Amino acid sequence: MSRYWSDVVNTLTPYVPGEQPLLDKLVKLNTNESPYPPSPRVMEAINAVSSDALRLYPDPESVVLRQAIAARCGLQTEQVFVGNGSDEVLALAFMALLKHRLPLYFPDVSYSFYPVWSAMFDITYRTVPLGGDFSIDTAAYPVKNGGIIMPNPNAPTGMLMSLDSIRALLQRSAESVVVIDEAYIDFGGQSATHLIDEYDNLLVVQTLSKSRALAGLRVGFALGSKTLIEALGRVKNSFNSYPLDVIAQRAALASIEDEDYFRDSCMRVINTRKTLCSAMGLLGFDVLPSGANFILASHSRYSARELFSSLRDQGILVRYFDKPRIDNHLRITIGTDEDNEALLIALRVLVGNDG
Repeated sequence: MSRYWSDVVNTLTPYVPGEQPLLDKLVKLNTNESPYPPSPRVMEAINAVSSDALRLYPDPESVVLRQAIAARCGLQTEQVFVGNGSDEVLALAFMALLKHRLPLYFPDVSYSFYPVWSAMFDITYRTVPLGGDFSIDTAAYPVKNGGIIMPNPNAPTGMLMSLDSIRALLQRSAESVVVIDEAYIDFGGQSATHLIDEYDNLLVVQTLSKSRALAGLRVGFALGSKTLIEALGRVKNSFNSYPLDVIAQRAALASIEDEDYFRDSCMRVINTRKTLCSAMGLLGFDVLPSGANFILASHSRYSARELFSSLRDQGILVRYFDKPRIDNHLRITIGTDEDNEALLIALRVLVGNDG
């Protein structure tokens, strides 16, 4: 605390990102990064950037990239917004679309950045409890609201909602914006982008960090009606007109254009997830059904906090959340087959083979 701080700074409880240790030879399963490299076309695009291109400002509207995303999603360019990672896109959505007289609503177990942004932008919010099975009941959200945001799949549970559930939510909340945060949708879910032309109050946010292995590049995008996208652009251009540098724009374009590599990488993660879930079940873990590149697991006889610490001592990083309802769970990123085998070897020692 300092006398030089603005008043709002004193009220903030900042988001804490997953640990990024500067150590070698770790099995890193804590931040939901892709276990595989990006498309080879990405590095080709990066290496092709000239020094002259770096001398100039990038396209502030990222038109070529937006055109490629629009074509892939069956939308118009004016229905696409891009930003410096989906976190920035979401933050702009909070400012542009979710601050109203009525409260904003999101699940009680969800992305922990949502309450941080709400506090930062002075947005009144309410949380809606997940069901006993950690599912989202869209009927529990009030018809009158200042906006709704939820991840699909949910994070950190990994559980998916159906498009029918999202459609019902959009119909019930026709007077407010519904944001579906699809950071993990490519690992087994059906995107709500199919509903955009049907519902002008729907904003879908995605990222290239997970399924396209570009977490280090920071590229995210939003899809929605032209009116919603215009609002994001107005806020962006009141804050930072150049959120994506020329390298990010060209590398992201190369990734979007390599559909075969993208689909193959996603399928490898999906197959490995199935194998890991089965193996952990044999060790006595209760693993929630996941449509993401991670799982949320608990054990009836062993503390998640203690397992987290023991795994870390062995150089295996997973994520532990000291929060109500999930404080006896571990969130585990789907790694390579070798990563997952190292995890299972360690868990067999810690919990035994009989579960």
